[in-house]
Amino acid sequence: MTSIDDIDVAAVGLHIGGAVSDPVDGRYIVKTQRLTGEEIARVAAAGPADATRAAAAAAAAAPVWAGISPAGRRVVLNRAADLLDERGAEISATMGREMGAAAAWCGFNVMLGANMLREAAAQVYATVGQVIPSDVPGLTALAERRPLGVVVGIAPWNAPIILGVRAIAMPLAFGNTVVLKASEETPVTHAAIVQCLVDAGAPAGAVNLITNAADDAAEVVDALIAHPAVRCVNFTGSTRVGRIIGETAGRHLTRSVLELGGKAPFVVLADADLDEAAAAASFGAFMNQGQICMSTERLIVDKAVADRFADKLTERARALVVGDPQDPGTHLGPLVHEAAVAHVDALVTDAVAHGATVLTGGTADGLFYPPTVLTGVGPDARIYTEESFGPVAPIIVVDGVDDAVRVANDSEYGLSAAVFTADVDHGLRVAHRIESGICHVNGATVHDEAHMPFGGVKASGYGRFGSAASLEEFTELRWVTVSSEHRHYPI
Repeated sequence: MTSIDDIDVAAVGLHIGGAVSDPVDGRYIVKTQRLTGEEIARVAAAGPADATRAAAAAAAAAPVWAGISPAGRRVVLNRAADLLDERGAEISATMGREMGAAAAWCGFNVMLGANMLREAAAQVYATVGQVIPSDVPGLTALAERRPLGVVVGIAPWNAPIILGVRAIAMPLAFGNTVVLKASEETPVTHAAIVQCLVDAGAPAGAVNLITNAADDAAEVVDALIAHPAVRCVNFTGSTRVGRIIGETAGRHLTRSVLELGGKAPFVVLADADLDEAAAAASFGAFMNQGQICMSTERLIVDKAVADRFADKLTERARALVVGDPQDPGTHLGPLVHEAAVAHVDALVTDAVAHGATVLTGGTADGLFYPPTVLTGVGPDARIYTEESFGPVAPIIVVDGVDDAVRVANDSEYGLSAAVFTADVDHGLRVAHRIESGICHVNGATVHDEAHMPFGGVKASGYGRFGSAASLEEFTELRWVTVSSEHRHYPI
Protein backbone atom coordinates (compact mmCIF):
# COMPACT_ATOMS: atom_id res chain seq x y z
CA MET A 1 0.00 0.00 0.00
CA THR A 2 1.33 3.44 -0.89
CA SER A 3 2.74 5.37 2.05
CA ILE A 4 0.98 8.61 2.91
CA ASP A 5 3.43 9.87 5.48
CA ASP A 6 4.20 13.57 5.24
CA ILE A 7 2.16 14.07 2.06
CA ASP A 8 0.37 17.40 2.01
CA VAL A 9 -2.56 16.78 -0.33
CA ALA A 10 -6.33 16.90 -0.01
CA ALA A 11 -7.96 14.02 1.84
CA VAL A 12 -11.03 12.16 0.57
CA GLY A 13 -12.70 10.20 3.32
CA LEU A 14 -15.64 7.86 3.23
CA HIS A 15 -19.08 9.46 3.44
CA ILE A 16 -21.28 7.25 5.58
CA GLY A 17 -24.45 8.15 7.44
CA GLY A 18 -24.12 11.86 6.81
CA ALA A 19 -20.55 12.22 8.04
CA VAL A 20 -17.08 11.97 6.55
CA SER A 21 -15.15 9.21 8.27
CA ASP A 22 -11.93 7.24 8.12
CA PRO A 23 -11.94 3.59 7.10
CA VAL A 24 -12.21 1.12 9.96
CA ASP A 25 -8.54 0.19 9.64
CA GLY A 26 -7.40 3.76 8.94
CA ARG A 27 -5.88 2.97 5.54
CA TYR A 28 -5.47 5.65 2.87
CA ILE A 29 -3.87 5.52 -0.56
CA VAL A 30 -2.43 8.30 -2.69
CA LYS A 31 -4.14 9.13 -5.97
CA THR A 32 -1.71 10.52 -8.54
CA GLN A 33 -2.02 12.01 -12.00
CA ARG A 34 -0.59 9.32 -14.26
CA LEU A 35 0.64 11.75 -16.88
CA THR A 36 2.79 13.80 -14.48
CA GLY A 37 3.06 11.74 -11.30
CA GLU A 38 1.60 14.68 -9.37
CA GLU A 39 -0.18 13.70 -6.16
CA ILE A 40 -3.85 14.62 -6.28
CA ALA A 41 -5.32 13.34 -3.01
CA ARG A 42 -5.16 10.93 -0.11
CA VAL A 43 -8.12 8.61 -0.60
CA ALA A 44 -9.75 6.35 1.98
CA ALA A 45 -9.17 2.67 1.24
CA ALA A 46 -12.36 1.02 2.47
CA GLY A 47 -12.62 -2.64 3.32
CA PRO A 48 -15.61 -4.98 3.61
CA ALA A 49 -16.45 -3.67 7.09
CA ASP A 50 -16.77 -0.15 5.70
CA ALA A 51 -18.99 -1.38 2.89
CA THR A 52 -21.25 -3.00 5.46
CA ARG A 53 -21.36 0.25 7.44
CA ALA A 54 -22.38 2.19 4.34
CA ALA A 55 -25.15 -0.24 3.42
CA ALA A 56 -26.45 -0.19 6.99
CA ALA A 57 -26.47 3.62 7.02
CA ALA A 58 -28.42 3.66 3.77
CA ALA A 59 -30.88 1.14 5.21
CA ALA A 60 -31.41 3.27 8.32
CA ALA A 61 -32.07 6.34 6.17
CA ALA A 62 -34.42 4.58 3.75
CA PRO A 63 -37.67 5.28 5.66
CA VAL A 64 -36.67 8.93 6.10
CA TRP A 65 -35.88 9.58 2.44
CA ALA A 66 -38.85 7.56 1.15
CA GLY A 67 -41.07 9.50 3.55
CA ILE A 68 -40.07 12.86 2.11
CA SER A 69 -42.63 14.18 -0.33
CA PRO A 70 -41.86 14.04 -4.04
CA ALA A 71 -41.65 17.82 -4.01
CA GLY A 72 -39.05 17.63 -1.25
CA ARG A 73 -36.94 15.13 -3.18
CA ARG A 74 -37.23 17.32 -6.25
CA VAL A 75 -35.85 20.32 -4.33
CA VAL A 76 -32.77 18.33 -3.25
CA LEU A 77 -32.07 16.98 -6.74
CA ASN A 78 -32.49 20.35 -8.43
CA ARG A 79 -30.28 22.04 -5.86
CA ALA A 80 -27.62 19.34 -6.40
CA ALA A 81 -27.75 20.07 -10.14
CA ASP A 82 -27.24 23.78 -9.44
CA LEU A 83 -24.27 23.02 -7.18
CA LEU A 84 -22.72 20.77 -9.82
CA ASP A 85 -23.01 23.65 -12.29
CA GLU A 86 -21.61 26.16 -9.80
CA ARG A 87 -18.65 23.91 -9.00
CA GLY A 88 -18.27 22.79 -12.60
CA ALA A 89 -14.91 24.39 -13.33
CA GLU A 90 -13.28 22.89 -10.24
CA ILE A 91 -14.84 19.46 -10.73
CA SER A 92 -13.93 19.45 -14.43
CA ALA A 93 -10.33 20.24 -13.58
CA THR A 94 -10.27 17.43 -11.03
CA MET A 95 -11.70 14.99 -13.55
CA GLY A 96 -9.09 16.02 -16.10
CA ARG A 97 -6.24 15.46 -13.66
CA GLU A 98 -7.58 12.11 -12.51
CA MET A 99 -8.23 10.46 -15.89
CA GLY A 100 -6.41 12.62 -18.43
CA ALA A 101 -9.53 13.77 -20.26
CA ALA A 102 -9.50 16.79 -22.55
CA ALA A 103 -11.34 19.88 -21.33
CA ALA A 104 -14.26 19.48 -23.74
CA TRP A 105 -15.07 16.01 -22.41
CA CYS A 106 -14.87 17.20 -18.81
CA GLY A 107 -17.18 20.12 -19.52
CA PHE A 108 -19.66 17.87 -21.30
CA ASN A 109 -19.66 15.56 -18.27
CA VAL A 110 -20.64 18.43 -15.98
CA MET A 111 -23.39 19.59 -18.33
CA LEU A 112 -24.96 16.17 -18.81
CA GLY A 113 -24.51 15.22 -15.15
CA ALA A 114 -26.44 18.32 -14.09
CA ASN A 115 -29.12 17.56 -16.69
CA MET A 116 -29.43 14.03 -15.33
CA LEU A 117 -30.04 15.38 -11.84
CA ARG A 118 -32.69 17.76 -13.19
CA GLU A 119 -34.32 14.96 -15.17
CA ALA A 120 -34.37 12.84 -12.01
CA ALA A 121 -36.05 15.75 -10.22
CA ALA A 122 -38.66 15.86 -12.97
CA GLN A 123 -39.40 12.15 -12.51
CA VAL A 124 -40.24 12.17 -8.79
CA TYR A 125 -43.96 11.96 -9.58
CA ALA A 126 -43.51 9.17 -12.14
CA THR A 127 -44.27 6.45 -9.58
CA VAL A 128 -47.96 6.66 -10.41
CA GLY A 129 -50.10 3.61 -9.76
CA GLN A 130 -52.88 1.98 -11.68
CA VAL A 131 -56.39 0.84 -10.88
CA ILE A 132 -56.86 -2.66 -12.31
CA PRO A 133 -60.39 -3.96 -12.97
CA SER A 134 -61.16 -6.99 -10.82
CA ASP A 135 -63.68 -9.78 -11.49
CA VAL A 136 -64.52 -9.91 -7.77
CA PRO A 137 -67.57 -7.78 -6.86
CA GLY A 138 -66.73 -4.82 -4.68
CA LEU A 139 -62.98 -5.33 -4.99
CA THR A 140 -60.73 -2.42 -5.92
CA ALA A 141 -57.30 -3.55 -7.11
CA LEU A 142 -54.33 -1.22 -7.25
CA ALA A 143 -50.85 -1.57 -8.72
CA GLU A 144 -48.47 0.81 -7.00
CA ARG A 145 -44.78 1.60 -7.37
CA ARG A 146 -42.68 1.53 -4.23
CA PRO A 147 -38.96 2.20 -3.62
CA LEU A 148 -36.74 -0.87 -3.53
CA GLY A 149 -34.81 0.34 -0.48
CA VAL A 150 -31.01 0.47 -0.80
CA VAL A 151 -29.43 0.71 -4.26
CA VAL A 152 -25.69 0.31 -4.82
CA GLY A 153 -24.23 2.16 -7.80
CA ILE A 154 -20.81 1.15 -9.14
CA ALA A 155 -19.51 3.80 -11.52
CA PRO A 156 -16.52 3.72 -13.90
CA TRP A 157 -13.79 6.25 -14.63
CA ASN A 158 -14.26 7.04 -18.32
CA ALA A 159 -17.22 9.43 -17.92
CA PRO A 160 -17.07 9.80 -14.16
CA ILE A 161 -19.53 12.65 -13.67
CA ILE A 162 -22.13 11.38 -16.13
CA LEU A 163 -21.95 7.79 -14.98
CA GLY A 164 -21.49 8.61 -11.30
CA VAL A 165 -24.65 10.73 -11.37
CA ARG A 166 -26.51 8.15 -13.44
CA ALA A 167 -25.74 5.44 -10.91
CA ILE A 168 -27.63 7.23 -8.12
CA ALA A 169 -29.85 10.08 -9.37
CA MET A 170 -32.86 8.14 -10.60
CA PRO A 171 -32.82 5.69 -7.69
CA LEU A 172 -32.93 8.72 -5.38
CA ALA A 173 -35.80 10.27 -7.34
CA PHE A 174 -37.91 7.18 -6.77
CA GLY A 175 -37.29 7.20 -3.00
CA ASN A 176 -34.37 4.80 -2.65
CA THR A 177 -31.23 5.49 -0.66
CA VAL A 178 -27.89 4.86 -2.31
CA VAL A 179 -24.28 3.82 -1.86
CA LEU A 180 -21.92 5.00 -4.62
CA LYS A 181 -18.81 2.87 -4.96
CA ALA A 182 -16.32 5.15 -6.65
CA SER A 183 -13.90 4.15 -9.36
CA GLU A 184 -10.32 3.67 -8.22
CA GLU A 185 -9.26 5.95 -11.10
CA THR A 186 -11.60 8.88 -10.29
CA PRO A 187 -12.42 8.81 -6.56
CA VAL A 188 -12.11 12.58 -6.07
CA THR A 189 -14.54 13.29 -8.90
CA HIS A 190 -17.06 10.81 -7.55
CA ALA A 191 -16.69 12.25 -4.07
CA ALA A 192 -17.55 15.69 -5.49
CA ILE A 193 -20.87 14.35 -6.82
CA VAL A 194 -21.83 12.97 -3.41
CA GLN A 195 -20.83 16.26 -1.77
CA CYS A 196 -23.18 18.16 -4.09
CA LEU A 197 -26.09 15.98 -3.00
CA VAL A 198 -25.19 16.23 0.68
CA ASP A 199 -24.83 20.01 0.47
CA ALA A 200 -28.15 20.13 -1.40
CA GLY A 201 -29.92 18.77 1.67
CA ALA A 202 -30.04 15.00 1.27
CA PRO A 203 -30.67 13.63 4.77
CA ALA A 204 -27.95 11.74 6.61
CA GLY A 205 -27.43 8.30 5.10
CA ALA A 206 -29.49 8.89 1.97
CA VAL A 207 -26.29 9.19 -0.09
CA ASN A 208 -23.13 7.33 0.91
CA LEU A 209 -19.68 7.06 -0.67
CA ILE A 210 -17.21 4.19 -0.62
CA THR A 211 -13.69 4.52 -2.05
CA ASN A 212 -11.17 1.71 -2.10
CA ALA A 213 -7.80 0.48 -3.29
CA ALA A 214 -7.90 -1.49 -6.53
CA ASP A 215 -6.74 -4.69 -4.82
CA ASP A 216 -9.71 -4.54 -2.43
CA ALA A 217 -12.44 -3.90 -5.01
CA ALA A 218 -13.75 -7.47 -5.21
CA GLU A 219 -14.13 -7.83 -1.43
CA VAL A 220 -15.78 -4.42 -1.10
CA VAL A 221 -18.29 -5.12 -3.88
CA ASP A 222 -19.05 -8.57 -2.47
CA ALA A 223 -19.78 -7.04 0.94
CA LEU A 224 -22.08 -4.41 -0.56
CA ILE A 225 -24.09 -6.91 -2.59
CA ALA A 226 -24.28 -9.40 0.28
CA HIS A 227 -25.82 -6.90 2.70
CA PRO A 228 -29.45 -7.94 3.24
CA ALA A 229 -30.72 -4.37 2.88
CA VAL A 230 -29.27 -3.96 -0.62
CA ARG A 231 -32.05 -4.68 -3.10
CA CYS A 232 -30.38 -3.61 -6.34
CA VAL A 233 -26.90 -3.07 -7.74
CA ASN A 234 -26.25 -1.14 -10.93
CA PHE A 235 -22.88 -1.43 -12.61
CA THR A 236 -21.32 0.25 -15.61
CA GLY A 237 -18.05 -1.26 -16.79
CA SER A 238 -16.49 -4.21 -18.54
CA THR A 239 -18.42 -7.30 -19.52
CA ARG A 240 -15.90 -9.46 -17.66
CA VAL A 241 -16.58 -7.73 -14.34
CA GLY A 242 -20.29 -7.39 -15.13
CA ARG A 243 -20.62 -11.17 -15.37
CA ILE A 244 -19.10 -11.52 -11.92
CA ILE A 245 -21.39 -8.88 -10.42
CA GLY A 246 -24.45 -10.42 -12.07
CA GLU A 247 -23.54 -13.87 -10.71
CA THR A 248 -22.90 -12.49 -7.22
CA ALA A 249 -26.17 -10.57 -7.21
CA GLY A 250 -28.02 -13.65 -8.40
CA ARG A 251 -26.78 -15.70 -5.46
CA HIS A 252 -28.32 -13.14 -3.11
CA LEU A 253 -31.51 -12.72 -5.20
CA THR A 254 -30.52 -9.08 -5.63
CA ARG A 255 -31.51 -7.20 -8.76
CA SER A 256 -28.77 -6.07 -11.10
CA VAL A 257 -28.73 -3.49 -13.88
CA LEU A 258 -25.65 -3.95 -16.07
CA GLU A 259 -24.35 -1.59 -18.76
CA LEU A 260 -21.25 -3.32 -20.08
CA GLY A 261 -18.84 -3.39 -22.99
CA GLY A 262 -19.52 -2.46 -26.59
CA LYS A 263 -18.19 -2.96 -30.09
CA ALA A 264 -20.38 -0.39 -31.81
CA PRO A 265 -20.92 -0.95 -35.54
CA PHE A 266 -21.09 2.10 -37.81
CA VAL A 267 -22.66 1.09 -41.11
CA VAL A 268 -22.01 3.26 -44.16
CA LEU A 269 -24.26 2.29 -47.08
CA ALA A 270 -23.47 3.05 -50.70
CA ASP A 271 -25.78 6.08 -50.86
CA ALA A 272 -24.56 7.72 -47.63
CA ASP A 273 -23.43 11.32 -47.38
CA LEU A 274 -19.73 10.54 -46.88
CA ASP A 275 -18.83 13.92 -45.39
CA GLU A 276 -21.52 13.55 -42.72
CA ALA A 277 -20.56 9.94 -42.12
CA ALA A 278 -16.86 10.74 -41.76
CA ALA A 279 -17.61 13.56 -39.31
CA ALA A 280 -19.77 11.29 -37.14
CA ALA A 281 -17.27 8.44 -37.36
CA SER A 282 -14.38 10.67 -36.29
CA PHE A 283 -16.34 11.92 -33.29
CA GLY A 284 -17.56 8.44 -32.37
CA ALA A 285 -14.20 6.73 -32.70
CA PHE A 286 -11.88 9.36 -31.22
CA MET A 287 -13.82 11.38 -28.62
CA ASN A 288 -12.28 10.84 -25.18
CA GLN A 289 -9.57 8.76 -26.89
CA GLY A 290 -12.20 6.16 -27.80
CA GLN A 291 -12.74 5.41 -24.11
CA ILE A 292 -16.55 5.45 -24.20
CA CYS A 293 -18.82 2.42 -24.07
CA MET A 294 -20.60 3.72 -27.20
CA SER A 295 -17.38 4.45 -29.11
CA THR A 296 -17.41 3.54 -32.80
CA GLU A 297 -15.40 0.32 -32.86
CA ARG A 298 -16.22 -1.06 -36.33
CA LEU A 299 -16.61 0.98 -39.52
CA ILE A 300 -18.65 -1.29 -41.79
CA VAL A 301 -18.49 0.34 -45.23
CA ASP A 302 -19.96 -0.67 -48.55
CA LYS A 303 -17.21 -1.47 -51.07
CA ALA A 304 -18.64 1.07 -53.53
CA VAL A 305 -17.63 3.96 -51.25
CA ALA A 306 -14.98 2.39 -48.99
CA ASP A 307 -11.92 4.11 -50.48
CA ARG A 308 -13.51 7.56 -50.53
CA PHE A 309 -14.82 7.18 -46.99
CA ALA A 310 -11.41 5.99 -45.75
CA ASP A 311 -9.75 9.05 -47.30
CA LYS A 312 -12.21 11.43 -45.65
CA LEU A 313 -11.91 9.79 -42.22
CA THR A 314 -8.11 9.70 -42.47
CA GLU A 315 -8.01 13.40 -43.30
CA ARG A 316 -10.10 14.18 -40.23
CA ALA A 317 -8.01 11.94 -37.98
CA ARG A 318 -4.77 13.63 -39.08
CA ALA A 319 -6.21 17.04 -38.22
CA LEU A 320 -6.91 16.15 -34.59
CA VAL A 321 -4.58 17.54 -31.93
CA VAL A 322 -3.08 15.10 -29.43
CA GLY A 323 -1.47 16.59 -26.35
CA ASP A 324 -1.88 18.28 -22.99
CA PRO A 325 -5.48 17.68 -21.86
CA GLN A 326 -5.52 21.01 -20.04
CA ASP A 327 -4.90 22.89 -23.31
CA PRO A 328 -8.29 24.01 -24.74
CA GLY A 329 -6.98 23.26 -28.24
CA THR A 330 -6.35 19.58 -27.48
CA HIS A 331 -8.74 17.04 -28.99
CA LEU A 332 -7.19 13.84 -27.58
CA GLY A 333 -5.40 13.51 -24.26
CA PRO A 334 -3.59 10.48 -22.86
CA LEU A 335 -5.12 7.07 -22.38
CA VAL A 336 -6.05 6.24 -18.81
CA HIS A 337 -2.98 4.11 -18.00
CA GLU A 338 -0.09 2.15 -19.49
CA ALA A 339 -2.07 -1.09 -19.72
CA ALA A 340 -4.63 0.63 -21.94
CA VAL A 341 -1.89 1.79 -24.31
CA ALA A 342 -0.39 -1.70 -24.43
CA HIS A 343 -3.80 -3.21 -25.22
CA VAL A 344 -4.51 -0.80 -28.09
CA ASP A 345 -1.00 -1.21 -29.47
CA ALA A 346 -1.31 -5.00 -29.40
CA LEU A 347 -4.60 -4.89 -31.30
CA VAL A 348 -3.17 -2.64 -34.01
CA THR A 349 -0.04 -4.78 -34.35
CA ASP A 350 -2.16 -7.91 -34.63
CA ALA A 351 -4.43 -6.31 -37.24
CA VAL A 352 -1.42 -5.42 -39.40
CA ALA A 353 -0.08 -8.95 -39.03
CA HIS A 354 -3.42 -10.18 -40.38
CA GLY A 355 -3.34 -7.97 -43.47
CA ALA A 356 -4.65 -4.58 -42.30
CA THR A 357 -3.09 -1.31 -43.40
CA VAL A 358 -2.49 1.67 -41.12
CA LEU A 359 -3.67 4.79 -42.95
CA THR A 360 -2.71 7.14 -40.11
CA GLY A 361 -1.52 6.84 -36.50
CA GLY A 362 -0.63 3.47 -35.08
CA THR A 363 2.37 4.37 -32.90
CA ALA A 364 2.17 5.11 -29.17
CA ASP A 365 4.03 7.95 -27.47
CA GLY A 366 4.01 7.18 -23.77
CA LEU A 367 0.40 7.44 -22.60
CA PHE A 368 -0.61 9.14 -25.84
CA TYR A 369 -1.99 7.17 -28.77
CA PRO A 370 -2.83 9.04 -31.98
CA PRO A 371 -6.15 8.68 -33.77
CA THR A 372 -5.62 5.60 -35.91
CA VAL A 373 -7.44 4.46 -39.04
CA LEU A 374 -7.06 0.89 -40.25
CA THR A 375 -8.34 -0.54 -43.51
CA GLY A 376 -8.47 -4.12 -44.74
CA VAL A 377 -9.55 -5.45 -41.34
CA GLY A 378 -10.90 -8.99 -41.47
CA PRO A 379 -12.44 -11.46 -39.03
CA ASP A 380 -9.09 -13.06 -38.20
CA ALA A 381 -7.84 -9.87 -36.55
CA ARG A 382 -8.43 -9.51 -32.81
CA ILE A 383 -9.73 -5.96 -33.28
CA TYR A 384 -12.62 -7.36 -35.34
CA THR A 385 -14.12 -8.82 -32.14
CA GLU A 386 -12.26 -7.35 -29.14
CA GLU A 387 -13.22 -4.00 -27.64
CA SER A 388 -10.26 -1.66 -28.10
CA PHE A 389 -11.41 1.17 -25.80
CA GLY A 390 -8.93 3.34 -27.64
CA PRO A 391 -8.74 5.81 -30.56
CA VAL A 392 -8.76 3.23 -33.36
CA ALA A 393 -11.16 3.14 -36.31
CA PRO A 394 -11.00 -0.24 -38.10
CA ILE A 395 -12.67 -0.24 -41.53
CA ILE A 396 -14.35 -3.47 -42.63
CA VAL A 397 -15.42 -3.52 -46.28
CA VAL A 398 -18.72 -5.26 -47.12
CA ASP A 399 -20.75 -6.03 -50.22
CA GLY A 400 -24.28 -4.67 -49.89
CA VAL A 401 -26.83 -4.24 -47.13
CA ASP A 402 -27.25 -7.88 -46.12
CA ASP A 403 -23.50 -8.30 -45.74
CA ALA A 404 -23.35 -5.10 -43.67
CA VAL A 405 -26.07 -6.32 -41.30
CA ARG A 406 -24.37 -9.71 -41.00
CA VAL A 407 -21.08 -8.10 -39.98
CA ALA A 408 -22.80 -5.62 -37.65
CA ASN A 409 -24.41 -8.53 -35.79
CA ASP A 410 -21.24 -10.64 -35.83
CA SER A 411 -20.36 -9.62 -32.28
CA GLU A 412 -21.07 -10.72 -28.74
CA TYR A 413 -21.87 -7.08 -27.92
CA GLY A 414 -25.00 -5.04 -28.61
CA LEU A 415 -24.94 -1.57 -27.08
CA SER A 416 -24.90 1.25 -29.64
CA ALA A 417 -24.93 1.27 -33.45
CA ALA A 418 -25.29 3.67 -36.37
CA VAL A 419 -26.47 3.49 -39.99
CA PHE A 420 -25.72 6.13 -42.63
CA THR A 421 -27.87 6.31 -45.76
CA ALA A 422 -29.65 8.91 -47.87
CA ASP A 423 -32.88 6.92 -47.59
CA VAL A 424 -34.15 7.38 -44.02
CA ASP A 425 -36.94 4.80 -44.37
CA HIS A 426 -34.39 2.28 -45.59
CA GLY A 427 -32.10 3.29 -42.73
CA LEU A 428 -34.83 2.53 -40.21
CA ARG A 429 -35.39 -0.89 -41.77
CA VAL A 430 -31.68 -1.63 -41.50
CA ALA A 431 -31.60 -0.31 -37.92
CA HIS A 432 -34.39 -2.72 -36.98
CA ARG A 433 -32.22 -5.62 -38.16
CA ILE A 434 -29.20 -4.66 -36.04
CA GLU A 435 -28.95 -6.33 -32.63
CA SER A 436 -28.33 -3.43 -30.27
CA GLY A 437 -30.04 -1.55 -27.47
CA ILE A 438 -29.44 1.76 -29.27
CA CYS A 439 -29.24 2.61 -32.96
CA HIS A 440 -28.91 6.00 -34.66
CA VAL A 441 -29.76 6.60 -38.31
CA ASN A 442 -27.43 9.26 -39.73
CA GLY A 443 -25.99 9.98 -36.30
CA ALA A 444 -22.90 9.03 -34.29
CA THR A 445 -22.80 5.95 -32.08
CA VAL A 446 -21.80 8.24 -29.18
CA HIS A 447 -24.96 10.02 -28.12
CA ASP A 448 -26.67 10.38 -24.75
CA GLU A 449 -29.52 12.43 -23.36
CA ALA A 450 -30.74 12.37 -19.78
CA HIS A 451 -34.32 11.38 -20.63
CA MET A 452 -33.59 8.60 -23.14
CA PRO A 453 -33.66 4.83 -22.39
CA PHE A 454 -30.04 3.69 -22.32
CA GLY A 455 -28.75 0.13 -22.27
CA GLY A 456 -27.68 -2.85 -24.34
CA VAL A 457 -28.39 -6.43 -25.31
CA LYS A 458 -26.30 -9.59 -25.52
CA ALA A 459 -22.95 -9.20 -23.72
CA SER A 460 -23.51 -5.45 -23.40
CA GLY A 461 -25.78 -6.14 -20.43
CA TYR A 462 -29.42 -5.71 -19.52
CA GLY A 463 -31.74 -3.19 -17.91
CA ARG A 464 -32.12 0.45 -18.82
CA PHE A 465 -31.00 3.74 -17.38
CA GLY A 466 -32.60 7.06 -18.22
CA SER A 467 -35.72 8.80 -17.01
CA ALA A 468 -38.95 6.80 -17.15
CA ALA A 469 -37.08 3.69 -18.30
CA SER A 470 -35.47 3.55 -14.85
CA LEU A 471 -38.82 3.18 -13.13
CA GLU A 472 -38.91 -0.54 -13.88
CA GLU A 473 -35.37 -1.02 -12.59
CA PHE A 474 -35.49 0.95 -9.34
CA THR A 475 -38.99 0.37 -7.98
CA GLU A 476 -41.14 -2.58 -6.94
CA LEU A 477 -44.57 -3.07 -8.47
CA ARG A 478 -46.95 -3.94 -5.64
CA TRP A 479 -50.52 -5.27 -5.81
CA VAL A 480 -52.94 -3.91 -3.18
CA THR A 481 -56.68 -4.63 -2.91
CA VAL A 482 -59.54 -3.10 -0.95
CA SER A 483 -62.81 -5.03 -0.53
CA SER A 484 -66.00 -3.04 0.07
CA GLU A 485 -68.57 -5.85 -0.11
CA HIS A 486 -69.27 -9.10 1.68
CA ARG A 487 -67.14 -11.94 0.33
CA HIS A 488 -68.20 -15.59 0.19
CA TYR A 489 -65.42 -18.08 0.77
CA PRO A 490 -65.83 -21.78 -0.05
CA ILE A 491 -64.51 -23.02 3.31
